[in-house]
Amino acid sequence: MTEHAEVGRAAADAAERGLDVAFVPRTGEGPPADGTLGGVPIAKTVVVQRRDEFVFVIAPLRAQFSWPKLRALLGVNKLSLPDAAGAFAATGYERGTITPLGASTPWPVILDASLAGQRIALGSGSHAFGALVDADALVDAYAGSFAELSASQPDT
Repeated sequence: MTEHAEVGRAAADAAERGLDVAFVPRTGEGPPADGTLGGVPIAKTVVVQRRDEFVFVIAPLRAQFSWPKLRALLGVNKLSLPDAAGAFAATGYERGTITPLGASTPWPVILDASLAGQRIALGSGSHAFGALVDADALVDAYAGSFAELSASQPDT
């Protein structure tokens, strides 16, 4: 694992914050068909831009979050998704590996409320590994928050 600099960066950041993380090898392309890694549900990390800063939004892999709820929570009328180059510049990680763990800038972290009390699998900064972490401990370590972000009906 030490040959993966991104995982090392994520591990060092987690350790500095006192966050217990297990790095698990990933196999194949894309997320596993059962939506778990090491028996733990996968949560996707999306980096969104509000004004001149970014926010990490973490939600269950197969869930859709509500853009109107997220905009209301962040107090803005407009949010956008950066392109691949913009996401890399904001986080230091490629799409598909984005995580707050060891990100180049410690942007705010918001987790969907449905993840509270769960152990979840996140990106690790590397396509070769996933990071298993307690969602509540992640929120504490990154001064993040839980919020009801799930879409109860299709957004317009």
